[in-house]
Amino acid sequence: MTGRAVEIDHISKSFGPTDIWRDVTMTLPAGEVSVLLGPSGTGKSVLLKALIGLLKPESGRITVAGTDLVHCSEHELYRARRLFGVMFQDGALFGSMNLYDNIAFPLREHTRKSEHEIRNNVLERLAMVGLSGAEDRLPGEVSGGMRKRASLARALVLDPEIILCDEPDSGLDPVRTAYLSQLLIDINTQIDATILVVTHNINIARTVPDNLGMLFRKRLVMFGPREVLLTSHEHVVRQFLHGDRSGPIGMSEEKDTEAETESLTSSGDTAGDDEVRDQIPAQLEPSPGLPRRAAKRRHLRTVAREFGSLPAAARQALSHIMSEEDRRQLEMEAVD
Repeated sequence: MTGRAVEIDHISKSFGPTDIWRDVTMTLPAGEVSVLLGPSGTGKSVLLKALIGLLKPESGRITVAGTDLVHCSEHELYRARRLFGVMFQDGALFGSMNLYDNIAFPLREHTRKSEHEIRNNVLERLAMVGLSGAEDRLPGEVSGGMRKRASLARALVLDPEIILCDEPDSGLDPVRTAYLSQLLIDINTQIDATILVVTHNINIARTVPDNLGMLFRKRLVMFGPREVLLTSHEHVVRQFLHGDRSGPIGMSEEKDTEAETESLTSSGDTAGDDEVRDQIPAQLEPSPGLPRRAAKRRHLRTVAREFGSLPAAARQALSHIMSEEDRRQLEMEAVD
């Protein structure tokens, strides 16, 4: 079963007089992996909380399986939340429970499964995230990477169709981050869930998602196929992806209005399309032994259908992935 699409339509959120973000519109395609980037303090985690109804936007709609999570009843919200699994930034594990009981907790709280069924489910999820044999250990007795994987296992036990990951790389070294990135691709391959990862890690953004977006200064700068954002000449996007000090992103959120407007509209250092294209690494593939990832095929069908309307640099990058013959075949599949 393919994960659910999440339709976000013109939502805005503020805390008192402070706007967090305004008029955010995007769709997380069903069963695909999406990543949302942005500097610290841009409201990425706030957006995740809005998606599961923990915070209410002042306006707009968030639609999942026909339910508007912004305006629905508490009962409807409870039912919709069952579609989600959340991997929290700090893991949010109970320190006094071993990993087994942490992962079993949602099943005991929200289902009537027997302990035998719970055990089978928990052990299966532990194996899925590479933690078989660690079920009796406490969170304080394992590494940060293992706690992250345990948190992911707990997010999976209720068989969610949508998985939200809040900065899963936080506190991890580059090697463990690489393992976790591969794990997210493998999970998507095995259960075909819709996955949204919020992060400011550029390596994750460049190698994991089918779709990529960026929040900056209270707005969604862009969201779409990974290749479009990675080849974008928009100044704020290029500055963030390259870690450059020159541009609209500063050490402080304070910035002269005129300078901000100029830097946001400037195209910056316009490298040639070939140079930008060559900087795009290959997307991660499922680990050996796993099948081909169905989400990637669906994503490429969508991209093939919209190929002619994409920016030139993105088309060149995608040409390395899809031959013209592949593109025609994918377009035919999209029509069917």
